[in-house]
Amino acid sequence: MRKTREILRLAYEVKIPARQIARSLHVSPTTVGNCLERARAAGLTWPLPEEMEDGHLEELLYGEEKERDRPLPDMRYLRKELSKKGVTLMLLWEEYLEGHPDDHYSYSQFCRVYRDWAGGLEISMHQDYKAGEKVFVDFAGQTIPVVDPSTGEITQAQVFVAAMGFSSYTYAEATPSQELPHWTRAHKNAFEFFGGVPHILTSDNLKSGVTHPCRYEPDVNQTYSDMATHYGCCVMPARVKKARDKAKVESAVLQAERRVIAPLRNRTFHSIAEVNLAIAEQVEFLNNRKMKELDASRREIFCEIDKPALLPLPEHPYEFAEWKKDRTVNIDYHVELDHHYYSVHYRLIKEKVDVRFTSHTVEIFHKGRRVASHARSFVRGGYTTIDDHRPASHKAHLEWNPSRIISWAGETGPATARLVAEIIERKPHPEMGYRSCLGIIRLGTKYGAERIEAAARRALTAGAFSYRSVKSILETGVDRLEDGEGGDTLPLPEHDNVRGPDYYN
Repeated sequence: MRKTREILRLAYEVKIPARQIARSLHVSPTTVGNCLERARAAGLTWPLPEEMEDGHLEELLYGEEKERDRPLPDMRYLRKELSKKGVTLMLLWEEYLEGHPDDHYSYSQFCRVYRDWAGGLEISMHQDYKAGEKVFVDFAGQTIPVVDPSTGEITQAQVFVAAMGFSSYTYAEATPSQELPHWTRAHKNAFEFFGGVPHILTSDNLKSGVTHPCRYEPDVNQTYSDMATHYGCCVMPARVKKARDKAKVESAVLQAERRVIAPLRNRTFHSIAEVNLAIAEQVEFLNNRKMKELDASRREIFCEIDKPALLPLPEHPYEFAEWKKDRTVNIDYHVELDHHYYSVHYRLIKEKVDVRFTSHTVEIFHKGRRVASHARSFVRGGYTTIDDHRPASHKAHLEWNPSRIISWAGETGPATARLVAEIIERKPHPEMGYRSCLGIIRLGTKYGAERIEAAARRALTAGAFSYRSVKSILETGVDRLEDGEGGDTLPLPEHDNVRGPDYYN
């Protein structure tokens, strides 16, 4: 009515043409002409009576049109159909015309009536969500205290919330923290709760999900991305400082805080499992509770619209895996992970690789291609090696065993054999001593068997069970000294400060 009054003022008081009025008020010339024609038919002039309110003016100008009882479309039906891919308001209006050929709304009026109705829904429903397309995930701001029954220590359980985009069907779970293992496990549990997987995951920019937030190209955590790939969906984080992108989960978090967390405020919990049993009861109530705007519960809308459109769950659930990026392959063609060494092909020496590991497996990737896979080992300092990864010159070592190496050392002499046996015995795994033993035997090519045997005797006496000790004995010539020699080989110089043996008698 404000624009209607302005049209009348400009036409009757300022007396400018209808096209100029239309440009000034950003309406069509047809609208201006229609308004002036209705004013003439109603006998209105300018200025209008001061006591005339907008409602009265609207009645005079458009009363006949309002009295026409045109059938309204079913708004809930329109919203349900718009959730399906490819369905538009134009298509629904054309179907509406087929049912009401004689008396109907125009397309623009049809759209306006629907949008006015949709505007009355909660803010998170203003966006157009497709059936089964999106799930919004986040942690609630409130926590739930958990009391350790033995120590009385209180920890705060975090509450994970996931909500379907269309139906607002909600899942909630208590976790010990917001760290990556708990974050991914909560997703796995949510998918099992929904009985399917959405096409898109929309999360806030917490560190467990997004390594580097960016409005245009956020860097999604590799483990989180792997989990999404395993389930066949993708991660689209909300833009930084764009609350509308996550309005659905903000609304779900608000409902979870009011309907799930708040009712539990006076209860005492002694474990996360106990908290989750209580949360499950409250979530059940929330999902079965009817929403006033839609006259249906979240569960009813989910079962009817969202669930049939979800992707199927994979045959096996996701197993949590972590990544170590840019690890350098050592010169012995092994990569270190938690103080254990895993082999790759020797041609990758000094190359950069990425390591993906779970509690059971270790996978090594080079430029995105998997080049090795091993069973996970927790032996500190141990080696896990695949034969095909060794160069040909190293494969000969596989034919060696402790008895053969000791036998070969025995050809040098019994002391050498005993020393080699001691080195192998003292290693956590025999193979770890092979290299030292072969090094000692090969010293014979330079120093001869006699000196190696003498050096071995010296090493056994000194308890020096290593290749370096034997090499040092040979280099310094200690092996050439007679037993007992090597002590007072040089006389002390005469000096007043030297007390001599008589002083201590």
